[in-house]
Amino acid sequence: MFRYLIFLFFIVAIYSCTPQQKLPVYLENVTDTTIVTNVEVIEPVIQKNDLLQIQVYSASVDPRVDAPYNLPMQTAATSGGGGGGFLVDANGNIEYPRIGTIQVEGLTKQQLADVIKSRLAGQLTDPVVIVRFQNYKVTILGEVSSQGSFSVPTEKLSILEAIGLAGGVSEFGKKTDIKILRESNGKRELGIIDITSENLFESPYYQLAQNDVVIVEPSNLKFRRQERQETTQRIAFTLSLITSVLFIYNTITR
Repeated sequence: MFRYLIFLFFIVAIYSCTPQQKLPVYLENVTDTTIVTNVEVIEPVIQKNDLLQIQVYSASVDPRVDAPYNLPMQTAATSGGGGGGFLVDANGNIEYPRIGTIQVEGLTKQQLADVIKSRLAGQLTDPVVIVRFQNYKVTILGEVSSQGSFSVPTEKLSILEAIGLAGGVSEFGKKTDIKILRESNGKRELGIIDITSENLFESPYYQLAQNDVVIVEPSNLKFRRQERQETTQRIAFTLSLITSVLFIYNTITR
């Protein structure tokens, strides 16, 4: 019986010391990027529920001339704008002071600025229109150090920068199969990106878009380690039970 116990202890020790599989690292297969001449940069387009900050300035030195064309702070607060924002409604429109309804969905910031400038012709002298996203963010879920939604004031973010914001991929994260959930023109699309690949910079998902959701799946290593831990716990419990039975038996038979 004691030989049997020693054998079981030996099996547990061997099983617990199983060599770990090598995990892929960032840019593992990238050796030279000099051949990459053009990196596609996504120009964000306006979508429903986007919150836009729009400011209008003219050549007038009197700020009262421009004031009617800019959203008052108190109006923004009561309308849910949160500090001067124009919320794109379910029809893809915004209501702009002195101009009226503007169809903005699908436009870039510059295109919207040009539309507003054309509407202001004859009302302001040499108007300048600045458009920014107030709710440009990405959401990162799964095997990262810190899940959540992250604001992006620069309105430009790569997949590597996004992972950096989330504290990096965890020990059990799958770097070769990261999912990107994206909404474009009212449709959802699911992309896959491998951040160890030599073609990483050429992927259409290398540069993220506003409201992208990044999902880092767990690797098989995590499941295998969990299985080993569960097996080890079961064996340890069995050994403990056998040891207790033997102790009681020896005590009774003395």
